[in-house]
Amino acid sequence: MLDEFKKFILKGNVVDLSTGVIIGAAFGNIVTAFTKGIVEPILGIFGGGPNPDLKLKLGEKTIDVVKKTANGTEETVKEIVPILQLDIGAIVGAFIGFLITAAVIFFVIVKPANKLISLMKKEEAAAPPAAPAADIVLLTEIRDLLKK
Repeated sequence: MLDEFKKFILKGNVVDLSTGVIIGAAFGNIVTAFTKGIVEPILGIFGGGPNPDLKLKLGEKTIDVVKKTANGTEETVKEIVPILQLDIGAIVGAFIGFLITAAVIFFVIVKPANKLISLMKKEEAAAPPAAPAADIVLLTEIRDLLKK
């Protein structure tokens, strides 16, 4: 069982995948810093901040709140508070952050990697086929002589 486990761990796919996850996590920190440090302040000029203040209130109720007045006495005040409040702004902010992250990853990693792969495939296609091994050549000659 230990030998099988060792073979599994030492397979190239497992090592490549784990390396990719680690690099991806490190790159995620770079994208997060870029988004928070550059993109969100620019968006904040137009939208008022990274998470728009969009709250959906579902139902309201009145509660009694005790407040201290300026002279030190307490008085009971009625306040209307939402029963359930959905923070749509946080979802919109997270969605915008996701789109920015996806765009940065696409244009910084995926697009250049695809270009590099296509260039490598063109070079492989342009290269002449490798010459057959010496034993293959010898066997081919023997076959041709036997046919004659």
